[in-house]
Amino acid sequence: MSRLATVFTKLETNGRKALVPYIVAGDPDTTLTVPLMHELVRQGADILEIGVPFSDPMAEGPVIQLAHERALANHVTLTMVLEFITEFRLQDQETPVVLMGYANPIERMGYHVFANRAAAAGVDGLLTVDMPPEEAEGPTKILRDAGIDNIFLLAPTTSDARIEKIASLASGYLYCVSLKGVTGAGHLDVKAVSEKLDSIKRYTDLPVTVGFGIKDGASAAALAPFCAGVVVGSALIESIVATNATMSATDRVVAAATLIGDIRTALDA
Repeated sequence: MSRLATVFTKLETNGRKALVPYIVAGDPDTTLTVPLMHELVRQGADILEIGVPFSDPMAEGPVIQLAHERALANHVTLTMVLEFITEFRLQDQETPVVLMGYANPIERMGYHVFANRAAAAGVDGLLTVDMPPEEAEGPTKILRDAGIDNIFLLAPTTSDARIEKIASLASGYLYCVSLKGVTGAGHLDVKAVSEKLDSIKRYTDLPVTVGFGIKDGASAAALAPFCAGVVVGSALIESIVATNATMSATDRVVAAATLIGDIRTALDA
């Protein structure tokens, strides 16, 4: 059983929800990425989504766009991201790691090369924001042969026919976008999200997480009854940037990850 399947099975058995923090690799400093990953797990993260820096992150709001810019200014590449995962795996062989990003860096590396290197590094899943299902069958097979789940986004506007197509390709879990807009946007409508989740569940037994607009324990807890887990990105990145750069690296990662501990408490309550 894959790490992702193991985690979701364990959570369901225990009546708990997945907490999935998102960070951009190499932001704000390359030396903080791996320690922050470990601290997020200590604070209660079940799955880690690691953003691969890209120059045109079209789904992202201003907070995550700036995180990509900082990481690129630190010269972080896809190869470096895989090196971070390899380092993380020296101490943690259990927590699933999903890479989230855009097709260009992977296509430049080549899907076969990427899949083999990612599997060797300990990557469990890939979420490619700009990969439409019509173009995903080949990459999905390559990833699956390497033991990597291909994870897809579902938007509020995704039709039932398209949900069915995407669900037939996906594995690991599905990521439901909670609102029409970019990451970090507001106006979370719990009723609308729950209705969309009902539509999705007609076509798949895969766990469905919800992201975009999850800012704190209250918003996470409001959505938790309807989904398998929540993704927290912009609010976490804001907390990372807000830490005092004069603090030690250890103190910075602990301070930044406190938000995840608060959300974990709210979800478990």
